[in-house]
Amino acid sequence: MTETRAGVVEARMGVSSHAGATWRFLRANPVILGGLAVILLFTAVALIAPLVLVDPARLNPIQRLRPPGLDHLFGTDQVGRSTFSRTLNGTAISLTVGALVTAVTVIFGLLIGLVAGFMRRLDGVVMRIMDGIMAIPGILLAIALMSLFGSSVKNVVIAISVAEIPRMARIVRSSVLVIREQTYVEAAITNGAPVPRILLLHVLPNAAAPVIIQATYVFASAMIVESILSFLGAGTPPTIPSWGNMLAEARPFMQRAPWMIAFPGVALALLVLTVNVLGDALRDAIDPRLVRKLKA
Repeated sequence: MTETRAGVVEARMGVSSHAGATWRFLRANPVILGGLAVILLFTAVALIAPLVLVDPARLNPIQRLRPPGLDHLFGTDQVGRSTFSRTLNGTAISLTVGALVTAVTVIFGLLIGLVAGFMRRLDGVVMRIMDGIMAIPGILLAIALMSLFGSSVKNVVIAISVAEIPRMARIVRSSVLVIREQTYVEAAITNGAPVPRILLLHVLPNAAAPVIIQATYVFASAMIVESILSFLGAGTPPTIPSWGNMLAEARPFMQRAPWMIAFPGVALALLVLTVNVLGDALRDAIDPRLVRKLKA
């Protein structure tokens, strides 16, 4: 019984020490802390907006093209829908697409990069396939896939992920090629450790830093590409209030109702800028040697 209680106490102390170390890291890097705070704010908006705001699809032709004011904070669109409600509800689409694309890209990029970097027999074949996919511009590949599979959030995630996975795989592979030559990896191979164990315990932890940094850029890129696809009519269905759809619908009314394009555009720019700044700050914090090289 005493041993069990001691184990619980040690576990709690371990959790507390990790939490303290994380908080000290964030305090030492206020840009990262601020970026995470903004992203958490957008996430809270995405979760709360559908519960407290009016239906973004609710039509009110009498109130069409009303400028921002007390009745409508962001004004209304050409059919009287609330731009405020549609902009805040559109946050969920961008964050969902960005998060799902990032998760899919990291998972498959890690698998492909680890295999290509550690198993030399497969390296040439796998990376030539990745190079072939990267030879096609990402946005054109996404448009082609969307025209093939149809318009939906799931297909948007698949289309964007296919273009992003090769880039993640190349970054992982380059890290693995360096890690594979380290003494501790060679010692593990000499001792007969199985390849999956070497990859999980030795290679993957040391390749995590560039993957985390690249993941932030994938997140930002996915949100931009989703908006481009929706703007071109090849992304999310028009019934879904995504920022790309809002920008597309606002084109004919840009001079008469500039608020229709201003608010979703500013929201998209702010979220993408925050993620990119967060990625730069993480790179500087995780790899200070790169910062010294850039300053030299």
